[in-house]
Amino acid sequence: MALKKKKNKIGRNDPCPCGSGLKYKNCCLRKKGPIDLKGLYFQKYRIRLKERADIEGIRKAGRLVLDTFHLLENEIRPGIITDDINTLVHEFTIKNHAIPAPLNYRGFPKSVCVSINEVVCHGIPGKQVLKDGDIVNVDITSILNGYYADANQTFFVGTPGPDARKIVKVARESLKRGMSMIRPGNTLGDIGWAIQKYAEGEKCSVVREFVGHGVGFEFHEAPEVRHYGRRGEGIPLIPGMVFTIEPMINLGRKEVSILEDGWTVVTSDGSLSAQFEQTFVVTEDGFESLTPFNL
Repeated sequence: MALKKKKNKIGRNDPCPCGSGLKYKNCCLRKKGPIDLKGLYFQKYRIRLKERADIEGIRKAGRLVLDTFHLLENEIRPGIITDDINTLVHEFTIKNHAIPAPLNYRGFPKSVCVSINEVVCHGIPGKQVLKDGDIVNVDITSILNGYYADANQTFFVGTPGPDARKIVKVARESLKRGMSMIRPGNTLGDIGWAIQKYAEGEKCSVVREFVGHGVGFEFHEAPEVRHYGRRGEGIPLIPGMVFTIEPMINLGRKEVSILEDGWTVVTSDGSLSAQFEQTFVVTEDGFESLTPFNL
């Protein structure tokens, strides 16, 4: 959905953005003078609301992320090594005058995360060969003209088995359930609640240790976007908030372990894990995905 010209309007019956738990009409609306939402959200939550020009910058970075995925779609097949995926992402990003955000981020050695089967996230590309029946998650973040956009998708490698089909279906639908809760007046807790309720209803589990996050000016900003939670809890959503939703869904238990490389996260029980992620902006009447792809 496109942003309207009028920004940061709060309905009288919406939750007050100060976090008091009261309706806006019974809280900050009573105070004299207009409420400075941008200042309030930064002071209280360290959230930096984005202006129209910022959102357009993130959207352009998002288009590059999607173009990179389109490049990869025909390349992910049995026999390709994960380092080849890294090379494709790195070279395409640089060719388009952008920077691969993961490279050297807190010491991460590659330009993209490639996570296979039981690897939940932060898989380091290397000599591993993709095999028929694998699932592989590719997580791409590009920096274009100073703006960050972040997305990931899980792909089938060759012909998937029933477990692979199920976990990818549940992970895909989990993102859809989460994004359906984005609108002014809802809270971050509503997003987590929708994802958790659906995924656990499908006898899968939601990883707790890794969350979505604000993005745009930096790789990771406030707020944290948990993929579990309770309705009505957490920070109220208002126009100008930009964040990712990226539920990591396990076919088995929710517990994870980190390998000796300090990065690679795997399911503790060896079960399959899948993930889908997009970058969203809250608009006056809902949301817009800045990295949209079909779900």
